[in-house]
Amino acid sequence: MDDLEEDNLEAIQESAHPPKVALQISCKTETWGDDASSCLGCSAFVDRNKIPKLEEQQDGPEQLLGKSMKELKKLAREGRWARSHALRAQAYQHIIQHIPCRLVTPDAAVYRDIASKLFGSPNKSFDPLPEFLAGSIMPEYCLTKEGVTATKKILVCIASLYPDITYCPLLPAVAAILLHYSQDEAQCFENTCRLLYCNAPHTSYIDHSFLTHEASCMTFGDLANKHCPAAHRLIAGSTVSIFEVYSKWLVWLFDDLPFDYVIRIFDVYLLEGQKVLYRIALALLRQYQLSVASKGLEVTDMKGSLQAFMWNIPEHMAADKLLEKAFGIRLFSRKEIWLLQMANKKALVEKGVTMVQNRQSFHLTVNTHNFTSSIVAAHEMRIVWSWIPERFSLFSPLLLFSTSEDGYSLQRFYSCCEGYEPTILLIKTTQGEVCGAFLSSDWSERKKTRGGAGFFGTGECFVFTVHPEMERYEWVFIKKPEQAKAMPRSPRQRSPSPFFSEGHSTSSNQLTVPTLDMIKYRLSPFLAIKHFKLPSRTASMFMSGTQEGIVIGGGGGQALFVDADLYHGRTEHCETFDNLPLCQENFQVQLLEAWGFQNS
Repeated sequence: MDDLEEDNLEAIQESAHPPKVALQISCKTETWGDDASSCLGCSAFVDRNKIPKLEEQQDGPEQLLGKSMKELKKLAREGRWARSHALRAQAYQHIIQHIPCRLVTPDAAVYRDIASKLFGSPNKSFDPLPEFLAGSIMPEYCLTKEGVTATKKILVCIASLYPDITYCPLLPAVAAILLHYSQDEAQCFENTCRLLYCNAPHTSYIDHSFLTHEASCMTFGDLANKHCPAAHRLIAGSTVSIFEVYSKWLVWLFDDLPFDYVIRIFDVYLLEGQKVLYRIALALLRQYQLSVASKGLEVTDMKGSLQAFMWNIPEHMAADKLLEKAFGIRLFSRKEIWLLQMANKKALVEKGVTMVQNRQSFHLTVNTHNFTSSIVAAHEMRIVWSWIPERFSLFSPLLLFSTSEDGYSLQRFYSCCEGYEPTILLIKTTQGEVCGAFLSSDWSERKKTRGGAGFFGTGECFVFTVHPEMERYEWVFIKKPEQAKAMPRSPRQRSPSPFFSEGHSTSSNQLTVPTLDMIKYRLSPFLAIKHFKLPSRTASMFMSGTQEGIVIGGGGGQALFVDADLYHGRTEHCETFDNLPLCQENFQVQLLEAWGFQNS
Protein backbone atom coordinates (compact mmCIF):
# COMPACT_ATOMS: atom_id res chain seq x y z
CA MET A 1 0.00 0.00 0.00
CA ASP A 2 1.36 3.42 -0.92
CA ASP A 3 1.06 6.57 1.16
CA LEU A 4 -1.80 8.00 -0.90
CA GLU A 5 -3.95 4.97 -0.17
CA GLU A 6 -3.13 5.13 3.52
CA ASP A 7 -3.86 8.86 3.64
CA ASN A 8 -7.25 8.22 2.02
CA LEU A 9 -8.00 5.60 4.64
CA GLU A 10 -7.00 8.03 7.39
CA ALA A 11 -9.23 10.70 5.85
CA ILE A 12 -12.19 8.28 5.94
CA GLN A 13 -11.42 7.46 9.56
CA GLU A 14 -11.18 11.18 10.39
CA SER A 15 -14.59 11.85 8.86
CA ALA A 16 -16.12 8.89 10.70
CA HIS A 17 -14.45 9.82 13.98
CA PRO A 18 -13.57 13.52 13.89
CA PRO A 19 -10.91 14.62 16.37
CA LYS A 20 -12.16 16.31 19.51
CA VAL A 21 -9.80 19.22 18.94
CA ALA A 22 -9.59 20.63 15.42
CA LEU A 23 -6.10 21.56 14.32
CA GLN A 24 -6.09 25.35 13.95
CA ILE A 25 -3.15 27.63 13.27
CA SER A 26 -3.61 31.24 14.18
CA CYS A 27 -3.22 34.04 11.66
CA LYS A 28 -1.67 36.18 14.34
CA THR A 29 2.07 36.21 14.82
CA GLU A 30 3.29 34.38 17.90
CA THR A 31 4.86 36.51 20.61
CA TRP A 32 8.62 36.29 20.37
CA GLY A 33 11.35 37.99 22.32
CA ASP A 34 12.92 41.31 21.41
CA ASP A 35 16.09 39.76 20.04
CA ALA A 36 16.88 40.84 16.49
CA SER A 37 16.82 37.28 15.24
CA SER A 38 13.25 36.85 16.45
CA CYS A 39 11.86 38.50 13.35
CA LEU A 40 13.10 35.52 11.39
CA GLY A 41 10.95 33.15 13.44
CA CYS A 42 14.11 31.56 14.86
CA SER A 43 15.00 31.60 18.54
CA ALA A 44 17.73 33.69 20.13
CA PHE A 45 19.84 30.51 20.25
CA VAL A 46 20.31 30.42 16.46
CA ASP A 47 23.45 31.69 14.74
CA ARG A 48 22.08 33.88 11.96
CA ASN A 49 25.25 33.33 9.93
CA LYS A 50 24.61 29.57 9.81
CA ILE A 51 20.85 29.36 9.34
CA PRO A 52 19.76 29.19 5.67
CA LYS A 53 18.52 32.52 4.30
CA LEU A 54 14.92 32.08 3.22
CA GLU A 55 12.30 34.10 1.35
CA GLU A 56 10.36 35.18 4.42
CA GLN A 57 7.41 36.58 2.44
CA GLN A 58 6.71 33.27 0.71
CA ASP A 59 3.42 32.40 2.48
CA GLY A 60 1.40 33.69 5.39
CA PRO A 61 0.02 31.65 8.29
CA GLU A 62 -3.50 31.88 6.86
CA GLN A 63 -2.63 29.07 4.44
CA LEU A 64 -2.64 26.70 7.42
CA LEU A 65 -5.97 27.79 8.91
CA GLY A 66 -8.33 24.90 9.63
CA LYS A 67 -6.39 22.37 7.56
CA SER A 68 -6.94 18.66 8.21
CA MET A 69 -4.00 16.41 9.01
CA LYS A 70 -4.11 15.04 5.47
CA GLU A 71 -3.92 18.56 4.04
CA LEU A 72 -1.09 19.50 6.37
CA LYS A 73 0.85 16.39 5.32
CA LYS A 74 0.53 17.47 1.71
CA LEU A 75 1.74 20.98 2.53
CA ALA A 76 4.73 19.66 4.46
CA ARG A 77 5.72 17.27 1.67
CA GLU A 78 5.49 20.10 -0.83
CA GLY A 79 7.65 22.35 1.35
CA ARG A 80 5.00 25.05 1.75
CA TRP A 81 6.60 26.43 4.91
CA ALA A 82 10.14 25.58 3.86
CA ARG A 83 10.78 29.18 2.77
CA SER A 84 9.70 30.90 5.96
CA HIS A 85 11.28 30.38 9.37
CA ALA A 86 8.40 32.25 11.02
CA LEU A 87 5.74 30.06 9.38
CA ARG A 88 7.70 26.93 10.23
CA ALA A 89 7.92 27.99 13.88
CA GLN A 90 4.14 28.47 14.02
CA ALA A 91 3.47 25.20 12.26
CA TYR A 92 5.75 23.26 14.59
CA GLN A 93 4.19 24.70 17.72
CA HIS A 94 0.60 23.99 16.75
CA ILE A 95 1.24 20.56 15.21
CA ILE A 96 3.04 19.38 18.35
CA GLN A 97 0.37 20.78 20.66
CA HIS A 98 -2.20 18.58 18.94
CA ILE A 99 -0.17 15.36 19.06
CA PRO A 100 -1.92 12.88 21.40
CA CYS A 101 0.28 12.15 24.40
CA ARG A 102 0.10 11.13 28.05
CA LEU A 103 -2.28 13.11 30.21
CA VAL A 104 0.53 14.05 32.57
CA THR A 105 3.21 15.32 30.20
CA PRO A 106 5.59 17.99 31.57
CA ASP A 107 5.01 21.48 30.22
CA ALA A 108 7.00 24.72 30.20
CA ALA A 109 6.12 25.49 33.83
CA VAL A 110 7.56 22.15 34.94
CA TYR A 111 10.78 22.94 33.08
CA ARG A 112 11.17 26.31 34.78
CA ASP A 113 10.67 24.69 38.17
CA ILE A 114 13.08 21.80 37.67
CA ALA A 115 15.68 23.93 35.88
CA SER A 116 15.76 26.39 38.79
CA LYS A 117 16.49 23.51 41.16
CA LEU A 118 19.11 21.90 38.95
CA PHE A 119 20.81 25.02 37.63
CA GLY A 120 19.97 27.60 40.26
CA SER A 121 23.60 28.50 40.81
CA PRO A 122 25.25 30.38 37.92
CA ASN A 123 28.33 28.19 38.27
CA LYS A 124 26.37 24.96 38.50
CA SER A 125 27.85 22.26 36.27
CA PHE A 126 25.65 19.69 34.54
CA ASP A 127 28.36 17.38 33.31
CA PRO A 128 28.38 14.50 32.74
CA LEU A 129 25.37 14.21 30.50
CA PRO A 130 22.80 11.45 31.18
CA GLU A 131 24.00 7.90 30.61
CA PHE A 132 21.26 7.19 28.09
CA LEU A 133 22.92 9.62 25.67
CA ALA A 134 25.96 7.37 25.23
CA GLY A 135 26.41 6.84 21.50
CA SER A 136 23.77 9.43 20.65
CA ILE A 137 23.67 11.76 17.67
CA MET A 138 24.80 15.14 19.11
CA PRO A 139 24.54 17.65 16.24
CA GLU A 140 24.76 21.40 16.84
CA TYR A 141 23.16 22.41 13.52
CA CYS A 142 22.83 26.22 13.46
CA LEU A 143 22.84 26.79 17.21
CA THR A 144 25.09 29.25 18.98
CA LYS A 145 27.31 28.16 21.85
CA GLU A 146 24.52 29.23 24.21
CA GLY A 147 22.08 27.15 22.18
CA VAL A 148 24.22 24.02 22.56
CA THR A 149 24.34 24.64 26.31
CA ALA A 150 20.55 25.12 26.41
CA THR A 151 20.05 21.82 24.58
CA LYS A 152 22.17 20.02 27.17
CA LYS A 153 20.15 21.61 29.98
CA ILE A 154 16.92 20.39 28.40
CA LEU A 155 18.31 16.86 28.11
CA VAL A 156 19.42 16.86 31.75
CA CYS A 157 15.95 17.98 32.87
CA ILE A 158 14.30 15.24 30.80
CA ALA A 159 16.64 12.67 32.34
CA SER A 160 15.79 13.83 35.86
CA LEU A 161 12.06 13.44 35.19
CA TYR A 162 12.19 10.18 33.24
CA PRO A 163 14.50 7.59 34.81
CA ASP A 164 12.83 4.96 32.58
CA ILE A 165 14.72 6.32 29.55
CA THR A 166 17.64 3.95 29.07
CA TYR A 167 18.81 4.61 25.51
CA CYS A 168 17.69 7.48 23.31
CA PRO A 169 20.14 8.32 20.47
CA LEU A 170 17.69 10.53 18.53
CA LEU A 171 16.65 12.75 21.45
CA PRO A 172 19.49 15.33 21.28
CA ALA A 173 18.92 15.93 17.56
CA VAL A 174 15.16 16.41 18.05
CA ALA A 175 15.68 18.81 20.96
CA ALA A 176 18.31 20.78 19.02
CA ILE A 177 16.03 21.18 15.98
CA LEU A 178 13.06 22.24 18.10
CA LEU A 179 15.21 24.80 19.89
CA HIS A 180 15.76 26.57 16.57
CA TYR A 181 12.03 27.29 16.39
CA SER A 182 11.08 27.66 20.05
CA GLN A 183 10.55 30.89 21.99
CA ASP A 184 12.73 29.64 24.84
CA GLU A 185 14.16 26.55 26.51
CA ALA A 186 10.90 25.87 28.35
CA GLN A 187 8.83 25.66 25.17
CA CYS A 188 11.44 23.42 23.53
CA PHE A 189 11.39 21.15 26.59
CA GLU A 190 7.58 20.88 26.52
CA ASN A 191 7.47 20.08 22.81
CA THR A 192 10.24 17.49 23.10
CA CYS A 193 8.39 15.75 25.94
CA ARG A 194 5.20 15.62 23.88
CA LEU A 195 7.07 13.82 21.10
CA LEU A 196 8.70 11.46 23.60
CA TYR A 197 5.37 10.41 25.03
CA CYS A 198 3.09 10.44 22.02
CA ASN A 199 0.44 7.74 22.50
CA ALA A 200 -1.28 7.80 19.11
CA PRO A 201 -2.02 4.25 17.87
CA HIS A 202 0.94 2.64 16.08
CA THR A 203 2.75 5.99 15.91
CA SER A 204 6.05 6.80 17.56
CA TYR A 205 8.56 9.60 17.32
CA ILE A 206 11.48 8.83 19.61
CA ASP A 207 12.57 5.38 20.82
CA HIS A 208 13.76 5.55 24.41
CA SER A 209 15.08 2.07 25.17
CA PHE A 210 17.92 0.04 23.69
CA LEU A 211 15.51 -2.78 22.88
CA THR A 212 13.16 -0.52 20.91
CA HIS A 213 16.00 1.26 19.11
CA GLU A 214 17.64 -2.00 18.08
CA ALA A 215 14.30 -3.34 16.87
CA SER A 216 13.90 -0.20 14.72
CA CYS A 217 17.33 -0.82 13.18
CA MET A 218 16.30 -4.39 12.41
CA THR A 219 13.04 -3.14 10.94
CA PHE A 220 14.94 -0.79 8.67
CA GLY A 221 17.15 -3.72 7.63
CA ASP A 222 14.04 -5.75 6.76
CA LEU A 223 12.63 -2.88 4.70
CA ALA A 224 15.95 -2.29 2.93
CA ASN A 225 16.14 -5.99 2.14
CA LYS A 226 12.68 -5.85 0.53
CA HIS A 227 12.67 -2.45 -1.13
CA CYS A 228 16.34 -1.82 -1.99
CA PRO A 229 17.57 -5.27 -3.10
CA ALA A 230 20.43 -3.91 -5.25
CA ALA A 231 21.74 -1.73 -2.42
CA HIS A 232 21.29 -4.57 0.06
CA ARG A 233 23.28 -6.90 -2.18
CA LEU A 234 26.04 -4.26 -2.47
CA ILE A 235 26.26 -3.87 1.31
CA ALA A 236 26.13 -7.61 1.97
CA GLY A 237 28.96 -8.19 -0.48
CA SER A 238 31.11 -5.30 0.82
CA THR A 239 31.01 -5.69 4.59
CA VAL A 240 31.17 -8.49 7.13
CA SER A 241 28.42 -7.01 9.31
CA ILE A 242 25.46 -5.67 7.38
CA PHE A 243 23.76 -4.99 10.72
CA GLU A 244 26.41 -2.46 11.66
CA VAL A 245 25.69 -0.53 8.47
CA TYR A 246 21.92 -0.46 8.97
CA SER A 247 22.30 0.54 12.63
CA LYS A 248 23.48 3.96 11.38
CA TRP A 249 20.31 4.76 9.43
CA LEU A 250 19.21 7.55 11.80
CA VAL A 251 22.72 9.02 11.75
CA TRP A 252 22.41 9.39 7.97
CA LEU A 253 19.28 11.49 8.40
CA PHE A 254 20.07 13.63 11.42
CA ASP A 255 23.85 13.93 11.51
CA ASP A 256 25.29 13.41 8.04
CA LEU A 257 22.87 15.40 5.86
CA PRO A 258 23.11 19.22 5.53
CA PHE A 259 20.77 21.22 7.81
CA ASP A 260 18.46 22.35 5.00
CA TYR A 261 17.79 18.66 4.22
CA VAL A 262 17.41 17.75 7.89
CA ILE A 263 14.80 20.43 8.46
CA ARG A 264 12.72 19.35 5.44
CA ILE A 265 12.76 15.81 6.81
CA PHE A 266 11.71 17.14 10.20
CA ASP A 267 8.72 18.95 8.65
CA VAL A 268 7.14 15.70 7.51
CA TYR A 269 8.39 13.75 10.54
CA LEU A 270 6.32 15.92 12.89
CA LEU A 271 3.17 15.12 10.95
CA GLU A 272 3.78 11.46 10.15
CA GLY A 273 6.00 10.05 12.86
CA GLN A 274 8.95 7.69 12.57
CA LYS A 275 7.40 5.85 9.62
CA VAL A 276 8.44 8.64 7.28
CA LEU A 277 12.07 8.32 8.38
CA TYR A 278 12.17 4.76 7.04
CA ARG A 279 11.00 6.02 3.66
CA ILE A 280 13.59 8.77 3.42
CA ALA A 281 16.46 6.53 4.52
CA LEU A 282 15.42 3.95 1.90
CA ALA A 283 15.35 6.65 -0.77
CA LEU A 284 18.87 7.70 0.23
CA LEU A 285 20.05 4.09 0.14
CA ARG A 286 18.63 3.59 -3.35
CA GLN A 287 20.29 6.75 -4.63
CA TYR A 288 23.59 5.72 -3.05
CA GLN A 289 23.54 2.40 -4.88
CA LEU A 290 22.74 4.12 -8.17
CA SER A 291 25.63 6.54 -7.62
CA VAL A 292 28.09 3.74 -6.91
CA ALA A 293 26.87 1.72 -9.89
CA SER A 294 27.05 4.68 -12.30
CA LYS A 295 30.65 5.42 -11.32
CA GLY A 296 31.70 1.77 -11.25
CA LEU A 297 33.18 2.20 -7.79
CA GLU A 298 34.51 -0.63 -5.66
CA VAL A 299 33.48 0.02 -2.05
CA THR A 300 36.01 -1.02 0.60
CA ASP A 301 34.73 1.09 3.51
CA MET A 302 30.92 0.87 3.38
CA LYS A 303 30.14 3.06 6.38
CA GLY A 304 32.64 5.72 5.27
CA SER A 305 31.35 5.61 1.71
CA LEU A 306 27.74 6.07 2.84
CA GLN A 307 28.70 8.94 5.13
CA ALA A 308 30.56 10.73 2.31
CA PHE A 309 27.50 10.31 0.09
CA MET A 310 25.25 11.90 2.72
CA TRP A 311 27.66 14.79 3.22
CA ASN A 312 27.60 15.48 -0.51
CA ILE A 313 23.90 14.81 -1.11
CA PRO A 314 23.35 18.17 -2.92
CA GLU A 315 25.47 16.77 -5.77
CA HIS A 316 23.00 13.91 -6.20
CA MET A 317 19.50 15.27 -5.49
CA ALA A 318 17.71 18.29 -4.04
CA ALA A 319 15.67 17.99 -0.85
CA ASP A 320 12.41 18.20 -2.85
CA LYS A 321 13.53 15.32 -5.05
CA LEU A 322 14.56 13.26 -2.02
CA LEU A 323 11.07 13.56 -0.51
CA GLU A 324 9.49 12.81 -3.88
CA LYS A 325 11.56 9.63 -4.17
CA ALA A 326 10.77 8.68 -0.57
CA PHE A 327 7.01 8.92 -1.02
CA GLY A 328 7.23 7.02 -4.28
CA ILE A 329 8.32 3.87 -2.43
CA ARG A 330 5.50 1.41 -1.85
CA LEU A 331 5.76 0.44 1.79
CA PHE A 332 3.63 -1.41 4.26
CA SER A 333 1.20 0.66 6.28
CA ARG A 334 2.13 2.23 9.60
CA LYS A 335 0.38 -0.62 11.39
CA GLU A 336 2.34 -3.27 9.57
CA ILE A 337 5.63 -1.50 10.28
CA TRP A 338 4.56 -1.45 13.92
CA LEU A 339 3.82 -5.19 13.81
CA LEU A 340 7.23 -5.87 12.26
CA GLN A 341 8.81 -3.76 15.01
CA MET A 342 6.98 -5.83 17.65
CA ALA A 343 8.16 -9.09 16.04
CA ASN A 344 11.77 -7.87 16.06
CA LYS A 345 11.48 -6.79 19.71
CA LYS A 346 10.16 -10.25 20.56
CA ALA A 347 13.13 -11.89 18.84
CA LEU A 348 15.58 -9.64 20.71
CA VAL A 349 13.98 -10.48 24.05
CA GLU A 350 14.23 -14.19 23.26
CA LYS A 351 17.87 -13.59 22.42
CA GLY A 352 18.31 -11.99 25.86
CA VAL A 353 18.85 -8.48 24.51
CA THR A 354 17.10 -6.04 26.83
CA MET A 355 19.96 -3.83 28.02
CA VAL A 356 22.58 -1.80 26.19
CA GLN A 357 25.27 -4.02 24.69
CA ASN A 358 27.53 -4.23 21.69
CA ARG A 359 25.57 -5.00 18.55
CA GLN A 360 28.07 -7.59 17.36
CA SER A 361 27.65 -9.56 20.58
CA PHE A 362 24.12 -10.58 19.68
CA HIS A 363 23.85 -10.17 15.89
CA LEU A 364 25.40 -13.45 14.92
CA THR A 365 26.42 -13.53 11.30
CA VAL A 366 27.64 -16.73 9.70
CA ASN A 367 30.98 -17.40 11.36
CA THR A 368 33.70 -18.39 8.89
CA HIS A 369 35.51 -20.48 11.50
CA ASN A 370 32.66 -22.72 12.66
CA PHE A 371 30.34 -22.84 9.65
CA THR A 372 30.60 -26.02 7.59
CA SER A 373 28.47 -26.88 4.58
CA SER A 374 29.08 -29.32 1.74
CA ILE A 375 27.19 -27.02 -0.63
CA VAL A 376 28.06 -23.36 0.04
CA ALA A 377 31.03 -21.46 1.45
CA ALA A 378 30.66 -19.26 4.53
CA HIS A 379 30.73 -16.03 2.51
CA GLU A 380 27.94 -17.35 0.27
CA MET A 381 25.83 -18.39 3.25
CA ARG A 382 26.41 -14.94 4.74
CA ILE A 383 24.71 -13.35 1.73
CA VAL A 384 21.83 -15.83 1.88
CA TRP A 385 21.58 -15.05 5.61
CA SER A 386 21.36 -11.34 4.80
CA TRP A 387 18.21 -11.99 2.73
CA ILE A 388 16.17 -13.50 5.55
CA PRO A 389 14.08 -11.40 7.97
CA GLU A 390 16.33 -9.86 10.60
CA ARG A 391 14.52 -11.42 13.55
CA PHE A 392 15.72 -14.83 12.33
CA SER A 393 19.23 -13.72 11.41
CA LEU A 394 19.83 -13.07 15.12
CA PHE A 395 20.27 -16.82 15.44
CA SER A 396 23.08 -19.06 14.23
CA PRO A 397 22.57 -21.52 11.34
CA LEU A 398 21.92 -25.09 12.50
CA LEU A 399 22.30 -28.02 10.12
CA LEU A 400 19.14 -30.13 10.40
CA PHE A 401 19.51 -32.54 7.50
CA SER A 402 22.16 -33.47 4.97
CA THR A 403 22.03 -36.18 2.32
CA SER A 404 25.74 -36.80 2.90
CA GLU A 405 25.03 -37.71 6.54
CA ASP A 406 21.34 -38.67 6.68
CA GLY A 407 20.92 -40.35 3.31
CA TYR A 408 18.52 -39.72 0.44
CA SER A 409 15.29 -40.23 2.37
CA LEU A 410 12.32 -37.87 2.16
CA GLN A 411 10.83 -39.25 5.40
CA ARG A 412 14.12 -38.66 7.16
CA PHE A 413 14.12 -35.10 5.76
CA TYR A 414 10.65 -34.47 7.18
CA SER A 415 11.44 -35.93 10.59
CA CYS A 416 14.66 -33.89 10.90
CA CYS A 417 12.99 -30.62 9.87
CA GLU A 418 9.72 -30.87 11.78
CA GLY A 419 9.60 -28.56 14.78
CA TYR A 420 11.78 -25.93 13.12
CA GLU A 421 10.45 -22.72 11.65
CA PRO A 422 11.70 -21.28 9.36
CA THR A 423 14.17 -23.42 7.39
CA ILE A 424 16.54 -22.92 4.48
CA LEU A 425 16.79 -25.55 1.75
CA LEU A 426 20.06 -25.80 -0.22
CA ILE A 427 20.51 -27.98 -3.32
CA LYS A 428 23.64 -28.71 -5.33
CA THR A 429 23.09 -30.42 -8.67
CA THR A 430 25.40 -32.88 -10.38
CA GLN A 431 26.25 -30.01 -12.79
CA GLY A 432 27.61 -27.92 -9.89
CA GLU A 433 24.71 -25.45 -9.84
CA VAL A 434 23.45 -24.34 -6.42
CA CYS A 435 19.97 -23.06 -5.58
CA GLY A 436 17.55 -23.13 -2.69
CA ALA A 437 14.61 -21.65 -0.81
CA PHE A 438 13.77 -19.85 2.42
CA LEU A 439 10.68 -21.54 3.85
CA SER A 440 8.74 -19.67 6.51
CA SER A 441 6.60 -22.49 7.95
CA ASP A 442 7.19 -25.74 9.79
CA TRP A 443 7.13 -28.79 7.53
CA SER A 444 4.70 -30.42 9.97
CA GLU A 445 2.03 -28.08 8.54
CA ARG A 446 1.77 -30.46 5.58
CA LYS A 447 -0.16 -32.89 7.83
CA LYS A 448 -2.94 -30.32 8.28
CA THR A 449 -3.69 -29.87 4.59
CA ARG A 450 -6.46 -31.82 2.88
CA GLY A 451 -5.22 -35.16 1.69
CA GLY A 452 -1.71 -34.05 2.59
CA ALA A 453 -1.27 -32.41 -0.80
CA GLY A 454 -2.14 -28.77 -0.11
CA PHE A 455 0.11 -25.75 0.04
CA PHE A 456 1.02 -23.80 3.17
CA GLY A 457 3.49 -21.11 4.18
CA THR A 458 3.50 -17.31 4.04
CA GLY A 459 4.58 -14.54 1.70
CA GLU A 460 7.95 -14.34 3.41
CA CYS A 461 9.06 -17.47 1.51
CA PHE A 462 11.47 -16.91 -1.37
CA VAL A 463 13.66 -18.93 -3.74
CA PHE A 464 17.21 -18.13 -4.81
CA THR A 465 20.26 -19.15 -6.79
CA VAL A 466 23.87 -19.20 -5.59
CA HIS A 467 25.80 -20.71 -8.53
CA PRO A 468 26.52 -19.66 -11.19
CA GLU A 469 25.02 -16.33 -10.01
CA MET A 470 23.39 -15.13 -6.81
CA GLU A 471 19.80 -14.00 -7.23
CA ARG A 472 16.67 -13.93 -5.05
CA TYR A 473 13.03 -14.22 -6.16
CA GLU A 474 10.42 -13.07 -3.64
CA TRP A 475 6.68 -13.56 -3.57
CA VAL A 476 5.31 -11.72 -6.60
CA PHE A 477 2.88 -9.59 -4.58
CA ILE A 478 5.65 -7.98 -2.57
CA LYS A 479 6.67 -6.26 -5.78
CA LYS A 480 3.10 -5.88 -7.12
CA PRO A 481 0.81 -5.52 -4.08
CA GLU A 482 -1.89 -3.79 -6.10
CA GLN A 483 -2.77 -7.14 -7.71
CA ALA A 484 -4.16 -8.66 -4.53
CA LYS A 485 -6.04 -7.82 -1.39
CA ALA A 486 -6.52 -9.55 1.93
CA MET A 487 -9.54 -11.72 2.48
CA PRO A 488 -12.15 -10.07 4.76
CA ARG A 489 -13.03 -12.14 7.81
CA SER A 490 -16.46 -13.05 8.96
CA PRO A 491 -17.52 -10.64 11.71
CA ARG A 492 -18.37 -13.64 13.89
CA GLN A 493 -14.74 -14.79 13.91
CA ARG A 494 -12.87 -13.95 17.05
CA SER A 495 -9.63 -12.05 16.48
CA PRO A 496 -6.64 -13.77 18.04
CA SER A 497 -4.41 -11.75 20.31
CA PRO A 498 -1.80 -9.81 18.30
CA PHE A 499 0.87 -11.13 20.63
CA PHE A 500 0.27 -14.84 20.08
CA SER A 501 1.12 -16.72 16.93
CA GLU A 502 -1.39 -18.64 14.90
CA GLY A 503 -1.15 -22.39 15.00
CA HIS A 504 1.02 -24.48 17.33
CA SER A 505 4.52 -24.13 15.98
CA THR A 506 7.30 -25.23 18.29
CA SER A 507 9.51 -22.41 17.09
CA SER A 508 10.05 -19.71 19.70
CA ASN A 509 11.15 -17.04 17.28
CA GLN A 510 8.36 -17.12 14.70
CA LEU A 511 6.58 -13.93 13.67
CA THR A 512 3.42 -12.95 15.46
CA VAL A 513 0.66 -13.16 12.84
CA PRO A 514 -1.30 -9.89 12.66
CA THR A 515 -5.07 -10.14 12.69
CA LEU A 516 -7.02 -8.91 9.69
CA ASP A 517 -8.80 -6.33 11.80
CA MET A 518 -5.42 -4.85 12.66
CA ILE A 519 -4.26 -4.46 9.06
CA LYS A 520 -7.60 -3.23 7.68
CA TYR A 521 -7.61 -5.87 4.91
CA ARG A 522 -4.22 -4.82 3.55
CA LEU A 523 -1.82 -7.26 1.99
CA SER A 524 0.89 -8.56 4.32
CA PRO A 525 3.57 -11.13 3.52
CA PHE A 526 3.45 -12.23 7.16
CA LEU A 527 0.03 -13.82 6.71
CA ALA A 528 -0.66 -17.39 5.65
CA ILE A 529 -2.29 -18.40 2.35
CA LYS A 530 -5.82 -18.62 3.75
CA HIS A 531 -5.87 -14.89 4.53
CA PHE A 532 -5.72 -13.77 0.91
CA LYS A 533 -8.11 -13.28 -1.94
CA LEU A 534 -5.74 -13.51 -4.87
CA PRO A 535 -6.35 -13.19 -8.62
CA SER A 536 -5.39 -16.85 -9.04
CA ARG A 537 -5.14 -19.80 -6.66
CA THR A 538 -1.67 -20.55 -7.94
CA ALA A 539 -0.26 -17.19 -6.78
CA SER A 540 0.19 -18.35 -3.19
CA MET A 541 1.65 -21.82 -3.65
CA PHE A 542 4.54 -21.35 -1.25
CA MET A 543 5.45 -24.89 -0.08
CA SER A 544 3.99 -28.37 -0.14
CA GLY A 545 5.14 -31.78 1.08
CA THR A 546 3.74 -35.21 0.18
CA GLN A 547 4.97 -38.78 0.00
CA GLU A 548 5.86 -38.12 -3.66
CA GLY A 549 8.17 -35.18 -3.01
CA ILE A 550 8.45 -31.52 -2.02
CA VAL A 551 7.24 -28.56 -4.07
CA ILE A 552 8.21 -24.90 -3.70
CA GLY A 553 6.16 -22.39 -5.72
CA GLY A 554 3.48 -23.08 -8.28
CA GLY A 555 1.31 -21.77 -11.06
CA GLY A 556 2.41 -22.43 -14.62
CA GLY A 557 5.27 -24.48 -13.25
CA GLN A 558 7.15 -25.16 -10.02
CA ALA A 559 10.08 -23.11 -8.77
CA LEU A 560 11.48 -26.29 -7.21
CA PHE A 561 10.39 -29.91 -7.15
CA VAL A 562 12.42 -32.74 -5.61
CA ASP A 563 11.13 -36.32 -5.75
CA ALA A 564 10.72 -38.83 -2.90
CA ASP A 565 14.23 -40.23 -3.49
CA LEU A 566 15.73 -36.73 -3.12
CA TYR A 567 17.55 -37.43 -6.32
CA HIS A 568 15.62 -36.09 -9.31
CA GLY A 569 14.40 -32.51 -9.49
CA ARG A 570 12.83 -29.90 -11.72
CA THR A 571 12.76 -26.09 -11.77
CA GLU A 572 10.55 -23.81 -13.87
CA HIS A 573 9.10 -20.34 -13.92
CA CYS A 574 6.14 -20.11 -11.53
CA GLU A 575 3.49 -17.51 -10.74
CA THR A 576 4.19 -17.47 -7.00
CA PHE A 577 7.70 -16.05 -7.32
CA ASP A 578 7.81 -14.94 -10.96
CA ASN A 579 11.23 -16.58 -11.12
CA LEU A 580 13.49 -17.80 -13.86
CA PRO A 581 14.47 -21.48 -13.66
CA LEU A 582 16.90 -21.74 -10.74
CA CYS A 583 19.25 -24.12 -12.58
CA GLN A 584 19.03 -26.62 -15.44
CA GLU A 585 15.30 -27.36 -15.68
CA ASN A 586 15.61 -31.10 -15.11
CA PHE A 587 18.42 -31.86 -12.70
CA GLN A 588 19.87 -34.54 -10.49
CA VAL A 589 20.63 -33.80 -6.87
CA GLN A 590 24.23 -34.24 -5.81
CA LEU A 591 23.71 -32.86 -2.29
CA LEU A 592 20.76 -31.48 -0.34
CA GLU A 593 20.87 -29.71 3.03
CA ALA A 594 18.23 -28.21 5.31
CA TRP A 595 19.23 -25.52 7.81
CA GLY A 596 17.35 -24.21 10.81
CA PHE A 597 17.99 -21.47 13.36
CA GLN A 598 19.77 -22.22 16.60
CA ASN A 599 18.07 -20.37 19.45
CA SER A 600 20.72 -20.90 22.08
